[in-house]
Amino acid sequence: MPTTPPAALEHVRRYRERMKAQGFRQLNLWVPDTRSPRFAEECRRQSRLAARHDRADGVMELLEAAASDLEGWEP
Repeated sequence: MPTTPPAALEHVRRYRERMKAQGFRQLNLWVPDTRSPRFAEECRRQSRLAARHDRADGVMELLEAAASDLEGWEP
């Protein structure tokens, strides 16, 4: 396995320091691989499930309840 040149490591270190000084923090995040056949299969499965349900069965009530939770909220 090749090693990273010291100059590149120093560049990354300085970049991270600058970002931290600006109030950012580094975050590593695992997300689904959208290129995976399993991902496409799961999307199709969920789409079929959603298509089977009547859209009027409480969706508006859910949206109104969610919107009411936002009243008075400030970032």
